Amino acid sequence: MSCDTRPAHRLHRTGLMVLSLLLPSLPAHASSQLALDKGCYTCHGKPPRKNAPTFAELASRYAKHRGNTSAENALVEKLRQGSFLGHIDAHERLSQEDARRLVRWIIDGAH
Repeated sequence: MSCDTRPAHRLHRTGLMVLSLLLPSLPAHASSQLALDKGCYTCHGKPPRKNAPTFAELASRYAKHRGNTSAENALVEKLRQGSFLGHIDAHERLSQEDARRLVRWIIDGAH
């Protein structure tokens, strides 16, 4: 008596395909841990340094861009150029991926 494992194999393969489609989007999301690791709370924490907005203020300001890929791309580039309020070294040192993760986290509410 043989056991036909093809349906189970097909289900497993389908599950892996679905997972592979989801995984590329997972690293794009960030948490407060990335902001902490990058030192962002030094200026954007509570209380904020000088005129820097808190993450809650940034989230409120940029929530309107949720789901707008072109606006998100523009914000990522603007962040990395350090041009929000002039020359900001910490912003310029962000990788493209980290900047995108932070921008998405902020747009999604910075929770």
